[in-house]
Amino acid sequence: MGNYTAKRIDEMEAVFAGAFKRARAELGVESFGVQVMDLPPNLDRFPEHDHASDGQEEVYLLLRGAADLDVDGDRFPLDTETMVRIPPESSRKLYTGDQPARILALGGVPGEVYEPPDVSKLGEPDPLTRTP
Repeated sequence: MGNYTAKRIDEMEAVFAGAFKRARAELGVESFGVQVMDLPPNLDRFPEHDHASDGQEEVYLLLRGAADLDVDGDRFPLDTETMVRIPPESSRKLYTGDQPARILALGGVPGEVYEPPDVSKLGEPDPLTRTP
């Protein structure tokens, strides 16, 4: 048997009510972030954010469905043939319309050792279900 890991996305542990698949941890990736997001239709509450404080750059790829990405106020549709790189200091926000979207997100800090956030680790509680 070869030295690799394969797992179906729908069988991966997920958080945020199933929307964020812990793909990095499920595959054993340690050098960069990998996440699959299953976003519902008509999503407008995805958090606008940047990574200026941690220096992480991200790459997004639409796997299926339809979604728009807003980068620094420039909103455009994603498609399955176009990858988008966003530098740390740029603001980003995802939107969906009438159909859901599955998006692959990759991230890492150039020249740095990757430090996975707790929310991406297997077995960590879903932040939406934590009690104060």
